[in-house]
Amino acid sequence: MKVVNTIRELDEILVTERQNGAQTGFVPTMGALHEGHLSLVEQCVAENDICVVSIFVNPTQFNDQNDLATYPRTLEEDCRMLEEKGCDLVFAPSEEEMYPEPDTRVFALGRVAEVMEGAHRPGHFNGVAQIVSKLFAIVKPDRAYFGEKDFQQIAVIREMARQLGFPARIIACPIRRESDGLAMSSRNVRLTPTQRQNAPVIAKTLKESTTFVAGKSVEEVKSFVINTINQVPEMEVEYFEIVDGNSLESITDWSETDFPVGCITVYCGPVRLIDNIKY
Repeated sequence: MKVVNTIRELDEILVTERQNGAQTGFVPTMGALHEGHLSLVEQCVAENDICVVSIFVNPTQFNDQNDLATYPRTLEEDCRMLEEKGCDLVFAPSEEEMYPEPDTRVFALGRVAEVMEGAHRPGHFNGVAQIVSKLFAIVKPDRAYFGEKDFQQIAVIREMARQLGFPARIIACPIRRESDGLAMSSRNVRLTPTQRQNAPVIAKTLKESTTFVAGKSVEEVKSFVINTINQVPEMEVEYFEIVDGNSLESITDWSETDFPVGCITVYCGPVRLIDNIKY
């Protein structure tokens, strides 16, 4: 496995591989890797000739500077795990390499970027579109892999790729969970022992809510989820929306879509956790 820090180094390697007919798979990450990330890498390795993983904590997608400052950075350990999984290339650029000058592009990504996370984190998805479009232009992947924990982000990236004409196939991979149900996240390491003990109530409550959808309205299911989680110490639901899984528009009646998805963000102390479930 090679670790490169510049666009030029990466391009030199990938140009040669493409000339030899290699199919390139790509997993963009911000590092602090866990089994969720590694499951994407495993699929990428299995389905492509070359597996490229980027590790870059992208400043333009953080609307909270404290969140950026406290985001875990574990490059050496990340590379060790990636090598074990068969990754071929790690691209770990500096901020100056990715942003030699400010990226002033503003994307018009439509409603998929305006609801839920888009409403609560202004500018976040524009920053995601900036960095992923840069990475797609550099890596030129045939396939790119993203985890379904970031359900809305996948819709945003698909729209960005459509608008800019990137041919990469965007592949959504299932959420990986801890043994107690908590969705794997790099932010989980910031939870105190008590918060970590309480955090699985998010997944537990979402799963329980699927068992009585047939007999309850959308609003009743939403109220159950929000009230159940908010009763747990140090936990507060920022939003819980049940949406059409394609348009991401909120629904008020189950008959409005054949693909309902519940998307939630919860503060567990100061740590912001996201999850989702398909109904």
